[in-house]
Amino acid sequence: MDILFAPYFALFLIIILGLLIGRIKIRGISLDISAVLFVAMAYGYFGLEMPADLKNIGLVLFIFTIGFQSGPAFFETFKKEGKKLVILTILIVVSSAAVALTCGMLLGYSPALTGGLFTGGITSTPGLATITELSNSGEATIGYGIAYPFGVVGVVLFVKLFPRLFKMDIKKAEEKYEAENLEKYPKVISRNFIVENPEVIGKQISELNIRENTGVDISRIFQGGMAFTPNPQTILFSGSIIKAVGTEADLLKVQNLIGTPTDVEIVLNENYDIKFVVVTNKKVLGKTTRELGLQSKYNVVVTRIRRSGVDFSVSSNLKLQFGDKIKIAGIKEDVNKVVEFLGNEASKVHEANYLPVAVGIVLGVLLGQISIKIGKFDFSLGLTGGVIIVAIILSRIRKIGPVVFSLTTVASQILRQIGLLLFLIGVGTEAGSSIVPMLKTSGVSLFLSGVLITMVPMILAVILGKYILKIDVLQLLGGIPGGMTSTPGLAAASSMTKTNAPGIAYATIYPIGMIMVIICVQIMFWIMA
Repeated sequence: MDILFAPYFALFLIIILGLLIGRIKIRGISLDISAVLFVAMAYGYFGLEMPADLKNIGLVLFIFTIGFQSGPAFFETFKKEGKKLVILTILIVVSSAAVALTCGMLLGYSPALTGGLFTGGITSTPGLATITELSNSGEATIGYGIAYPFGVVGVVLFVKLFPRLFKMDIKKAEEKYEAENLEKYPKVISRNFIVENPEVIGKQISELNIRENTGVDISRIFQGGMAFTPNPQTILFSGSIIKAVGTEADLLKVQNLIGTPTDVEIVLNENYDIKFVVVTNKKVLGKTTRELGLQSKYNVVVTRIRRSGVDFSVSSNLKLQFGDKIKIAGIKEDVNKVVEFLGNEASKVHEANYLPVAVGIVLGVLLGQISIKIGKFDFSLGLTGGVIIVAIILSRIRKIGPVVFSLTTVASQILRQIGLLLFLIGVGTEAGSSIVPMLKTSGVSLFLSGVLITMVPMILAVILGKYILKIDVLQLLGGIPGGMTSTPGLAAASSMTKTNAPGIAYATIYPIGMIMVIICVQIMFWIMA
Protein backbone atom coordinates (compact mmCIF):
# COMPACT_ATOMS: atom_id res chain seq x y z
CA MET A 1 0.00 0.00 0.00
CA ASP A 2 1.73 3.14 -1.26
CA ILE A 3 -0.33 5.39 0.99
CA LEU A 4 1.46 4.00 4.07
CA PHE A 5 4.73 5.49 2.78
CA ALA A 6 3.35 8.82 1.58
CA PRO A 7 5.13 11.37 3.84
CA TYR A 8 2.02 13.39 4.70
CA PHE A 9 0.15 10.20 5.74
CA ALA A 10 3.09 8.44 7.39
CA LEU A 11 3.85 11.54 9.48
CA PHE A 12 0.57 11.37 11.35
CA LEU A 13 0.50 7.58 11.47
CA ILE A 14 3.92 7.57 13.17
CA ILE A 15 2.64 10.12 15.70
CA ILE A 16 -0.46 8.02 16.44
CA LEU A 17 1.46 4.76 16.85
CA GLY A 18 4.25 6.42 18.83
CA LEU A 19 1.93 8.16 21.29
CA LEU A 20 -0.11 4.98 21.81
CA ILE A 21 3.01 2.90 22.46
CA GLY A 22 4.37 5.66 24.69
CA ARG A 23 1.36 5.31 26.99
CA ILE A 24 2.18 1.68 27.75
CA LYS A 25 3.65 1.45 31.25
CA ILE A 26 5.75 -1.36 32.64
CA ARG A 27 5.95 -1.03 36.43
CA GLY A 28 5.11 2.66 36.16
CA ILE A 29 7.72 3.44 33.50
CA SER A 30 6.89 4.41 29.93
CA LEU A 31 8.71 5.81 26.88
CA ASP A 32 6.16 8.63 26.60
CA ILE A 33 6.70 10.83 23.51
CA SER A 34 10.12 9.28 22.83
CA ALA A 35 8.33 6.18 21.53
CA VAL A 36 7.71 8.24 18.37
CA LEU A 37 11.46 8.02 17.67
CA PHE A 38 11.43 4.23 17.69
CA VAL A 39 8.36 4.00 15.46
CA ALA A 40 10.04 6.44 13.04
CA MET A 41 13.20 4.32 13.05
CA ALA A 42 11.12 1.24 12.20
CA TYR A 43 9.46 3.14 9.36
CA GLY A 44 12.86 4.30 8.13
CA TYR A 45 14.15 0.73 8.13
CA PHE A 46 11.39 -0.19 5.66
CA GLY A 47 12.34 2.66 3.35
CA LEU A 48 10.33 5.77 4.35
CA GLU A 49 12.01 9.06 3.45
CA MET A 50 10.75 12.32 4.97
CA PRO A 51 11.47 15.86 3.62
CA ALA A 52 15.00 16.90 4.64
CA ASP A 53 13.90 20.15 6.33
CA LEU A 54 11.30 18.44 8.53
CA LYS A 55 13.77 17.80 11.33
CA ASN A 56 15.17 21.35 11.18
CA ILE A 57 11.72 22.95 11.42
CA GLY A 58 10.94 20.73 14.38
CA LEU A 59 14.34 21.42 15.90
CA VAL A 60 14.06 25.21 15.95
CA LEU A 61 10.52 25.15 17.36
CA PHE A 62 11.48 22.69 20.08
CA ILE A 63 14.73 24.41 21.06
CA PHE A 64 13.26 27.92 21.08
CA THR A 65 10.34 27.06 23.36
CA ILE A 66 12.66 25.27 25.79
CA GLY A 67 15.01 28.24 25.92
CA PHE A 68 12.23 30.79 26.27
CA GLN A 69 10.57 28.85 29.07
CA SER A 70 13.82 28.09 30.92
CA GLY A 71 15.38 31.55 30.55
CA PRO A 72 14.11 33.16 33.78
CA ALA A 73 15.21 30.15 35.85
CA PHE A 74 18.59 30.22 34.12
CA PHE A 75 19.30 33.80 35.20
CA GLU A 76 17.85 33.33 38.68
CA THR A 77 20.37 30.54 39.21
CA PHE A 78 23.17 33.08 39.39
CA LYS A 79 21.27 35.44 41.69
CA LYS A 80 20.24 32.99 44.37
CA GLU A 81 21.95 30.13 46.16
CA GLY A 82 22.44 28.15 42.97
CA LYS A 83 26.23 27.87 42.80
CA LYS A 84 26.24 24.40 44.34
CA LEU A 85 23.61 23.20 41.90
CA VAL A 86 25.60 24.62 38.99
CA ILE A 87 28.68 22.71 40.16
CA LEU A 88 26.55 19.58 40.46
CA THR A 89 25.26 20.06 36.92
CA ILE A 90 28.74 20.52 35.49
CA LEU A 91 29.91 17.35 37.25
CA ILE A 92 27.00 15.28 35.90
CA VAL A 93 27.29 16.42 32.30
CA VAL A 94 31.09 16.51 32.06
CA SER A 95 31.54 13.10 33.73
CA SER A 96 28.90 11.59 31.46
CA ALA A 97 30.64 13.08 28.41
CA ALA A 98 34.01 11.80 29.67
CA VAL A 99 32.65 8.24 30.02
CA ALA A 100 31.14 8.42 26.53
CA LEU A 101 34.36 9.76 25.03
CA THR A 102 36.40 7.04 26.75
CA CYS A 103 34.08 4.30 25.50
CA GLY A 104 34.05 5.75 22.01
CA MET A 105 37.83 5.98 21.72
CA LEU A 106 38.55 2.58 23.32
CA LEU A 107 35.92 0.70 21.33
CA GLY A 108 36.43 2.54 18.06
CA TYR A 109 33.03 4.21 17.73
CA SER A 110 32.55 7.03 15.26
CA PRO A 111 32.13 10.61 16.57
CA ALA A 112 28.45 10.56 15.57
CA LEU A 113 27.76 7.24 17.30
CA THR A 114 29.61 8.33 20.46
CA GLY A 115 27.71 11.61 20.58
CA GLY A 116 24.44 9.72 20.13
CA LEU A 117 25.28 7.35 23.00
CA PHE A 118 26.13 10.32 25.22
CA THR A 119 22.91 12.21 24.46
CA GLY A 120 20.82 9.03 24.78
CA GLY A 121 22.42 8.04 28.08
CA ILE A 122 21.74 11.51 29.46
CA THR A 123 18.30 11.63 27.72
CA SER A 124 18.97 14.94 25.97
CA THR A 125 17.00 15.51 22.78
CA PRO A 126 18.61 18.97 22.24
CA GLY A 127 21.97 17.20 22.53
CA LEU A 128 20.87 14.73 19.86
CA ALA A 129 19.85 17.67 17.70
CA THR A 130 23.33 19.14 18.07
CA ILE A 131 25.27 15.98 17.21
CA THR A 132 22.90 15.28 14.30
CA GLU A 133 23.55 18.76 12.93
CA LEU A 134 27.32 18.45 13.40
CA SER A 135 27.76 14.96 11.97
CA ASN A 136 24.94 14.80 9.42
CA SER A 137 24.96 11.06 10.12
CA GLY A 138 22.22 8.61 11.08
CA GLU A 139 24.64 6.90 13.48
CA ALA A 140 23.96 9.64 16.04
CA THR A 141 20.30 8.67 16.21
CA ILE A 142 21.18 4.97 16.40
CA GLY A 143 23.44 5.60 19.41
CA TYR A 144 20.74 7.71 21.00
CA GLY A 145 18.12 5.04 20.39
CA ILE A 146 20.27 2.32 21.97
CA ALA A 147 21.24 4.31 25.09
CA TYR A 148 17.96 6.15 25.64
CA PRO A 149 15.79 3.33 27.10
CA PHE A 150 18.19 2.66 29.97
CA GLY A 151 18.75 6.40 30.26
CA VAL A 152 15.04 6.72 31.14
CA VAL A 153 14.76 3.63 33.34
CA GLY A 154 18.15 4.05 35.01
CA VAL A 155 17.48 7.62 36.19
CA VAL A 156 14.05 6.69 37.57
CA LEU A 157 15.39 3.68 39.47
CA PHE A 158 18.40 5.58 40.81
CA VAL A 159 16.23 8.47 42.04
CA LYS A 160 13.99 6.00 43.85
CA LEU A 161 16.87 4.13 45.48
CA PHE A 162 19.69 6.57 46.30
CA PRO A 163 18.10 8.13 49.44
CA ARG A 164 18.04 4.67 51.04
CA LEU A 165 21.43 3.61 49.72
CA PHE A 166 23.08 6.77 51.03
CA LYS A 167 20.92 6.97 54.20
CA MET A 168 19.36 10.37 53.51
CA ASP A 169 16.22 11.32 55.50
CA ILE A 170 13.54 12.82 53.24
CA LYS A 171 11.07 13.65 56.05
CA LYS A 172 13.67 15.56 58.05
CA ALA A 173 14.65 17.49 54.93
CA GLU A 174 10.98 18.33 54.28
CA GLU A 175 10.55 19.82 57.75
CA LYS A 176 13.66 21.97 57.31
CA TYR A 177 12.58 23.07 53.84
CA GLU A 178 9.09 24.13 54.93
CA ALA A 179 10.47 26.13 57.86
CA GLU A 180 12.97 27.93 55.63
CA ASN A 181 10.36 28.53 52.95
CA LEU A 182 7.94 30.13 55.40
CA GLU A 183 10.70 32.40 56.65
CA LYS A 184 11.82 33.33 53.13
CA TYR A 185 8.35 33.83 51.63
CA PRO A 186 6.02 34.79 54.49
CA LYS A 187 2.31 34.88 53.70
CA VAL A 188 0.72 38.25 52.98
CA ILE A 189 -2.33 38.66 55.22
CA SER A 190 -4.58 41.47 56.47
CA ARG A 191 -5.60 42.51 59.98
CA ASN A 192 -7.61 45.34 61.53
CA PHE A 193 -6.25 47.55 64.32
CA ILE A 194 -7.76 50.17 66.65
CA VAL A 195 -5.92 53.49 66.71
CA GLU A 196 -4.88 53.83 70.38
CA ASN A 197 -1.28 55.03 70.53
CA PRO A 198 -1.25 58.72 71.61
CA GLU A 199 1.90 59.20 69.52
CA VAL A 200 -0.01 58.62 66.25
CA ILE A 201 -3.39 60.19 67.12
CA GLY A 202 -3.96 63.42 65.23
CA LYS A 203 -1.13 62.81 62.79
CA GLN A 204 -1.26 62.37 59.04
CA ILE A 205 -0.34 58.98 57.57
CA SER A 206 2.50 60.62 55.64
CA GLU A 207 4.06 61.80 58.90
CA LEU A 208 4.15 58.25 60.30
CA ASN A 209 5.98 56.68 57.31
CA ILE A 210 4.03 53.48 57.96
CA ARG A 211 5.20 51.58 54.86
CA GLU A 212 8.84 52.46 55.45
CA ASN A 213 8.70 51.68 59.19
CA THR A 214 6.58 48.54 59.12
CA GLY A 215 6.46 47.25 55.54
CA VAL A 216 2.63 47.24 55.40
CA ASP A 217 0.02 49.15 53.44
CA ILE A 218 -3.14 50.60 54.96
CA SER A 219 -5.87 49.63 52.54
CA ARG A 220 -8.93 50.87 54.45
CA ILE A 221 -9.93 53.11 57.34
CA PHE A 222 -13.19 53.34 59.25
CA GLN A 223 -13.72 56.58 61.13
CA GLY A 224 -16.52 59.10 61.48
CA GLY A 225 -18.98 56.34 60.56
CA MET A 226 -17.47 55.90 57.08
CA ALA A 227 -15.14 53.42 55.37
CA PHE A 228 -12.76 54.91 52.84
CA THR A 229 -9.37 54.60 51.18
CA PRO A 230 -6.75 56.63 53.01
CA ASN A 231 -4.35 59.03 51.34
CA PRO A 232 -1.09 60.46 52.69
CA GLN A 233 -2.99 63.43 54.18
CA THR A 234 -5.51 61.27 56.09
CA ILE A 235 -5.43 62.06 59.83
CA LEU A 236 -5.77 59.20 62.33
CA PHE A 237 -8.25 59.72 65.19
CA SER A 238 -8.55 57.86 68.46
CA GLY A 239 -10.80 54.78 68.10
CA SER A 240 -10.56 54.67 64.31
CA ILE A 241 -10.07 51.24 62.75
CA ILE A 242 -7.46 50.64 60.07
CA LYS A 243 -6.96 47.60 57.83
CA ALA A 244 -3.27 46.76 57.35
CA VAL A 245 -1.88 44.32 54.76
CA GLY A 246 1.52 42.66 55.15
CA THR A 247 3.36 39.70 56.63
CA GLU A 248 2.85 38.46 60.18
CA ALA A 249 6.12 40.07 61.29
CA ASP A 250 5.13 43.38 59.68
CA LEU A 251 1.69 43.34 61.32
CA LEU A 252 3.30 42.97 64.75
CA LYS A 253 5.17 46.21 64.04
CA VAL A 254 1.84 47.87 63.19
CA GLN A 255 0.41 46.66 66.48
CA ASN A 256 3.26 48.33 68.37
CA LEU A 257 2.83 51.51 66.34
CA ILE A 258 -0.96 51.86 66.12
CA GLY A 259 -2.75 49.81 68.78
CA THR A 260 -4.43 46.48 69.51
CA PRO A 261 -5.87 44.16 66.82
CA THR A 262 -9.64 43.84 66.50
CA ASP A 263 -12.08 41.40 64.94
CA VAL A 264 -14.41 44.25 64.00
CA GLU A 265 -14.80 44.26 60.23
CA ILE A 266 -14.75 47.41 58.14
CA VAL A 267 -17.98 47.30 56.17
CA LEU A 268 -17.62 48.57 52.63
CA ASN A 269 -19.94 51.25 51.36
CA GLU A 270 -21.50 51.02 47.92
CA ASN A 271 -18.95 53.37 46.40
CA TYR A 272 -15.93 51.34 47.58
CA ASP A 273 -14.30 48.66 45.46
CA ILE A 274 -11.56 46.05 45.85
CA LYS A 275 -10.33 43.98 42.92
CA PHE A 276 -7.41 42.27 41.23
CA VAL A 277 -6.29 44.00 38.04
CA VAL A 278 -4.33 42.15 35.35
CA VAL A 279 -1.28 43.98 33.99
CA THR A 280 -1.52 44.03 30.18
CA ASN A 281 -0.49 47.61 29.35
CA LYS A 282 2.97 47.42 27.74
CA LYS A 283 3.87 50.91 29.00
CA VAL A 284 3.92 49.87 32.68
CA LEU A 285 6.07 46.76 32.30
CA GLY A 286 9.42 46.74 34.08
CA LYS A 287 8.32 49.38 36.62
CA THR A 288 7.34 49.10 40.28
CA THR A 289 3.96 50.24 41.58
CA ARG A 290 5.74 53.04 43.41
CA GLU A 291 7.39 54.25 40.22
CA LEU A 292 3.97 54.31 38.57
CA GLY A 293 2.61 56.43 41.44
CA LEU A 294 -0.69 54.56 41.66
CA GLN A 295 -1.46 55.83 45.16
CA SER A 296 -0.46 59.46 44.64
CA LYS A 297 -2.01 59.82 41.16
CA TYR A 298 -5.18 57.79 41.57
CA ASN A 299 -5.76 57.77 45.34
CA VAL A 300 -5.96 53.98 45.53
CA VAL A 301 -4.06 51.54 47.74
CA VAL A 302 -2.10 48.63 46.28
CA THR A 303 -2.20 45.80 48.80
CA ARG A 304 -0.40 42.96 47.04
CA ILE A 305 0.98 41.67 43.74
CA ARG A 306 0.22 38.12 42.60
CA ARG A 307 2.52 36.35 40.19
CA SER A 308 2.17 32.68 39.22
CA GLY A 309 -0.09 32.12 42.20
CA VAL A 310 2.31 33.65 44.76
CA ASP A 311 1.45 36.88 46.61
CA PHE A 312 4.13 39.51 47.14
CA SER A 313 3.93 42.57 49.33
CA VAL A 314 4.18 45.95 47.64
CA SER A 315 7.30 46.74 49.68
CA SER A 316 9.15 43.99 47.78
CA ASN A 317 9.71 46.49 44.92
CA LEU A 318 8.72 43.88 42.38
CA LYS A 319 8.98 45.06 38.78
CA LEU A 320 5.75 44.39 36.93
CA GLN A 321 5.57 41.71 34.26
CA PHE A 322 2.91 40.98 31.67
CA GLY A 323 0.11 38.99 33.34
CA ASP A 324 0.80 40.05 36.94
CA LYS A 325 -2.29 40.64 39.09
CA ILE A 326 -2.39 43.70 41.36
CA LYS A 327 -4.93 43.97 44.16
CA ILE A 328 -6.15 47.54 44.59
CA ALA A 329 -8.69 49.20 46.87
CA GLY A 330 -10.39 52.56 46.63
CA ILE A 331 -13.38 54.53 45.44
CA LYS A 332 -14.93 52.88 42.40
CA GLU A 333 -14.23 55.85 40.15
CA ASP A 334 -10.53 55.84 41.11
CA VAL A 335 -10.27 52.04 40.84
CA ASN A 336 -11.74 52.16 37.34
CA LYS A 337 -9.09 54.67 36.30
CA VAL A 338 -6.36 52.32 37.50
CA VAL A 339 -8.01 49.40 35.71
CA GLU A 340 -7.88 51.36 32.48
CA PHE A 341 -4.28 52.41 33.12
CA LEU A 342 -2.98 48.88 33.84
CA GLY A 343 -4.92 47.30 30.99
CA ASN A 344 -6.84 44.47 32.68
CA GLU A 345 -7.45 42.73 29.37
CA ALA A 346 -7.40 39.17 30.70
CA SER A 347 -7.97 37.71 27.24
CA LYS A 348 -4.56 39.03 26.14
CA VAL A 349 -2.84 36.91 28.78
CA HIS A 350 -4.22 33.79 27.13
CA GLU A 351 -3.71 34.88 23.54
CA ALA A 352 -0.99 33.07 21.63
CA ASN A 353 1.63 35.62 20.56
CA TYR A 354 3.93 33.99 18.02
CA LEU A 355 6.02 37.08 17.30
CA PRO A 356 8.77 36.16 19.79
CA VAL A 357 8.97 32.70 18.24
CA ALA A 358 9.49 34.02 14.71
CA VAL A 359 11.90 36.78 15.79
CA GLY A 360 13.84 34.45 18.08
CA ILE A 361 14.26 31.74 15.48
CA VAL A 362 15.40 34.17 12.78
CA LEU A 363 17.92 35.85 15.10
CA GLY A 364 19.01 32.48 16.49
CA VAL A 365 19.69 31.03 13.07
CA LEU A 366 21.74 34.11 12.13
CA LEU A 367 23.69 33.95 15.42
CA GLY A 368 24.40 30.27 14.84
CA GLN A 369 25.97 31.08 11.47
CA ILE A 370 28.73 33.17 13.06
CA SER A 371 31.99 31.19 13.17
CA ILE A 372 34.98 31.98 15.38
CA LYS A 373 38.35 30.29 14.82
CA ILE A 374 39.86 28.88 18.02
CA GLY A 375 43.22 27.28 17.29
CA LYS A 376 42.62 24.55 14.75
CA PHE A 377 38.88 24.56 15.25
CA ASP A 378 36.16 26.77 13.83
CA PHE A 379 33.68 27.25 16.68
CA SER A 380 30.09 28.22 16.02
CA LEU A 381 26.94 27.94 18.09
CA GLY A 382 25.16 26.20 15.25
CA LEU A 383 21.43 26.08 14.78
CA THR A 384 20.72 24.67 18.24
CA GLY A 385 23.07 26.90 20.22
CA GLY A 386 22.11 30.09 18.40
CA VAL A 387 18.38 29.61 18.79
CA ILE A 388 18.52 28.64 22.47
CA ILE A 389 20.75 31.58 23.44
CA VAL A 390 18.49 34.09 21.68
CA ALA A 391 15.45 32.48 23.33
CA ILE A 392 16.99 32.80 26.79
CA ILE A 393 17.92 36.44 26.17
CA LEU A 394 14.43 37.33 24.91
CA SER A 395 12.82 35.62 27.90
CA ARG A 396 14.98 37.79 30.12
CA ILE A 397 14.50 41.23 28.54
CA ARG A 398 10.80 40.61 27.76
CA LYS A 399 10.37 43.96 26.02
CA ILE A 400 12.07 45.92 23.24
CA GLY A 401 10.37 49.25 22.58
CA PRO A 402 6.69 48.58 21.90
CA VAL A 403 7.26 44.84 21.30
CA VAL A 404 6.55 42.57 24.29
CA PHE A 405 8.04 39.09 24.15
CA SER A 406 5.55 36.84 25.87
CA LEU A 407 4.35 33.35 25.08
CA THR A 408 1.47 31.71 26.91
CA THR A 409 2.11 28.41 28.64
CA VAL A 410 -0.40 26.65 26.40
CA ALA A 411 1.11 28.04 23.19
CA SER A 412 4.61 27.17 24.37
CA GLN A 413 3.63 23.60 25.17
CA ILE A 414 1.89 23.11 21.83
CA LEU A 415 4.81 24.46 19.80
CA ARG A 416 7.27 22.49 21.89
CA GLN A 417 5.42 19.21 21.39
CA ILE A 418 4.88 19.79 17.66
CA GLY A 419 8.54 20.69 17.23
CA LEU A 420 9.68 17.64 19.17
CA LEU A 421 7.41 15.31 17.18
CA LEU A 422 8.65 16.65 13.82
CA PHE A 423 12.27 16.41 14.93
CA LEU A 424 11.96 12.86 16.27
CA ILE A 425 10.25 11.69 13.08
CA GLY A 426 12.86 13.41 10.89
CA VAL A 427 15.91 11.95 12.64
CA GLY A 428 14.22 8.60 13.28
CA THR A 429 13.42 7.86 9.67
CA GLU A 430 16.96 8.88 8.65
CA ALA A 431 18.53 6.49 11.15
CA GLY A 432 16.21 3.55 10.53
CA SER A 433 17.89 2.34 7.36
CA SER A 434 21.22 1.55 9.07
CA ILE A 435 20.23 0.46 12.58
CA VAL A 436 20.08 -3.32 12.02
CA PRO A 437 23.66 -3.72 10.67
CA MET A 438 24.92 -1.56 13.56
CA LEU A 439 23.19 -3.69 16.21
CA LYS A 440 24.50 -6.93 14.70
CA THR A 441 28.12 -5.80 14.92
CA SER A 442 28.24 -3.78 18.18
CA GLY A 443 24.90 -4.18 19.99
CA VAL A 444 26.10 -5.47 23.40
CA SER A 445 29.05 -3.08 23.76
CA LEU A 446 26.86 -0.14 22.73
CA PHE A 447 24.24 -0.99 25.35
CA LEU A 448 26.82 -1.43 28.14
CA SER A 449 28.45 1.86 27.14
CA GLY A 450 25.04 3.52 27.52
CA VAL A 451 24.62 2.02 31.00
CA LEU A 452 27.97 3.46 32.14
CA ILE A 453 27.18 6.87 30.59
CA THR A 454 23.95 6.99 32.63
CA MET A 455 25.04 5.52 35.99
CA VAL A 456 28.55 6.90 36.61
CA PRO A 457 27.59 10.62 36.69
CA MET A 458 24.63 10.03 39.04
CA ILE A 459 26.75 8.10 41.55
CA LEU A 460 29.43 10.80 41.46
CA ALA A 461 26.74 13.49 41.87
CA VAL A 462 25.36 11.97 45.08
CA ILE A 463 28.85 11.53 46.56
CA LEU A 464 29.87 15.10 45.71
CA GLY A 465 26.48 16.56 46.65
CA LYS A 466 26.17 14.87 50.03
CA TYR A 467 29.72 14.85 51.34
CA ILE A 468 31.37 17.89 49.74
CA LEU A 469 28.75 20.40 48.59
CA LYS A 470 26.36 19.50 51.48
CA ILE A 471 23.28 19.58 49.22
CA ASP A 472 20.18 18.19 50.94
CA VAL A 473 18.26 15.20 49.61
CA LEU A 474 15.33 17.26 48.28
CA GLN A 475 17.59 19.30 46.03
CA LEU A 476 19.41 16.17 44.90
CA LEU A 477 16.06 14.57 44.03
CA GLY A 478 15.49 17.38 41.52
CA GLY A 479 19.10 18.19 40.75
CA ILE A 480 20.08 14.76 39.46
CA PRO A 481 17.16 14.48 36.99
CA GLY A 482 17.82 18.10 36.01
CA GLY A 483 21.47 17.41 35.25
CA MET A 484 20.46 14.27 33.37
CA THR A 485 17.72 16.32 31.59
CA SER A 486 15.27 13.58 32.59
CA THR A 487 11.61 14.55 32.94
CA PRO A 488 10.62 10.97 33.98
CA GLY A 489 13.25 11.24 36.71
CA LEU A 490 11.63 14.44 37.97
CA ALA A 491 8.22 12.74 37.96
CA ALA A 492 9.66 9.95 40.11
CA ALA A 493 11.26 12.46 42.49
CA SER A 494 8.09 14.53 42.83
CA SER A 495 6.15 11.48 44.00
CA MET A 496 8.61 11.02 46.87
CA THR A 497 7.98 14.34 48.64
CA LYS A 498 5.11 16.70 49.35
CA THR A 499 7.30 19.77 48.78
CA ASN A 500 8.10 21.44 45.46
CA ALA A 501 11.85 21.51 46.23
CA PRO A 502 12.78 18.91 43.58
CA GLY A 503 10.86 20.89 40.95
CA ILE A 504 12.68 24.11 41.83
CA ALA A 505 16.08 22.40 41.73
CA TYR A 506 15.19 20.78 38.40
CA ALA A 507 14.08 24.10 36.89
CA THR A 508 17.32 25.71 38.10
CA ILE A 509 19.59 23.00 36.75
CA TYR A 510 17.81 21.93 33.57
CA PRO A 511 18.67 24.91 31.32
CA ILE A 512 22.29 24.85 32.47
CA GLY A 513 22.49 21.10 31.97
CA MET A 514 20.96 21.41 28.53
CA ILE A 515 23.48 24.05 27.45
CA MET A 516 26.35 22.06 28.98
CA VAL A 517 25.29 18.99 26.97
CA ILE A 518 25.29 21.03 23.76
CA ILE A 519 28.78 22.38 24.53
CA CYS A 520 30.15 18.94 25.49
CA VAL A 521 28.73 17.35 22.34
CA GLN A 522 30.61 19.87 20.20
CA ILE A 523 33.86 19.38 22.15
CA MET A 524 33.56 15.58 21.88
CA PHE A 525 32.96 15.81 18.17
CA TRP A 526 36.00 18.07 17.69
CA ILE A 527 38.25 15.74 19.71
CA MET A 528 37.16 12.59 17.87
CA ALA A 529 36.98 14.15 14.43
